[in-house]
Amino acid sequence: MLIDYHTHHARCGHAVGSLEDYVKRGIEIGLGQIGLSDHIPLVHVDPAAYYPEMAMPMEELPRYVEECYELKEKYKGIIDIRVGLEADYIEGWEQQLEQIINAYEWDYVIGSVHFLGEWDVTDFRQTHGWEGRDRLEVYRTYYNAVQKAAASGLYDYIGHIDVIKRFGFKPDEDVTEMENAALEAVKRHDLAIELNASGLRMPAAEMFPSRRMLEYALKLGIPVTIGSDAHQPERLGQYLDQARAQLQEVGFSQLATFNKRNRTMISF
Repeated sequence: MLIDYHTHHARCGHAVGSLEDYVKRGIEIGLGQIGLSDHIPLVHVDPAAYYPEMAMPMEELPRYVEECYELKEKYKGIIDIRVGLEADYIEGWEQQLEQIINAYEWDYVIGSVHFLGEWDVTDFRQTHGWEGRDRLEVYRTYYNAVQKAAASGLYDYIGHIDVIKRFGFKPDEDVTEMENAALEAVKRHDLAIELNASGLRMPAAEMFPSRRMLEYALKLGIPVTIGSDAHQPERLGQYLDQARAQLQEVGFSQLATFNKRNRTMISF
């Protein structure tokens, strides 16, 4: 079965295409399951005063969920739609995040660390944030946040676990210990991770996570799912052939799928 669990849509402000555009594209490329997983509204910054087009407005969230379920019913028997949310982990804002997540019925919730404080380390407009910073300390802060996200109980899997490398900013020092500690936290709290193929079109030029991290995830017995992180319908499924091939080369034979927050493994 072909799946893609990480997608974004016009409602979030920095993607294009309607939810239905993605569903139709999924049918066209032969997906068995498509996950709709737009960004949770911002909770720790004022959207009006922050960078524009970061996430869906809070008032759009109910409509997003409603539309997802309408499409799930409309396309039943044609493509299996899973209703998800990519929910930023923001340290100190766990209660607010939990309230939003628990207000709706999700098939899965992706836990992703984009923000270190008010700095979004994954936003191309904010790469100046690296200037004058100790890169090793940034990595340490990031991976500590990933561990806290895994321990929070809010999520079903961790998204693009080493996305801190997205723009090619890396410390000279080895960060294997930090990466391993993050994966060990994922295992400890019985979460999955994703192999996010979008890194191949980023300056990092490598999927998230790296092959080395995938190998350690396999050793730990961490389940893996996959996603294109598409922000345009035509990018749905992009590089997932390579993602599946890499997983098989590493030794994975199953992918994690989710239904009403329950994980099921399928062969691929």
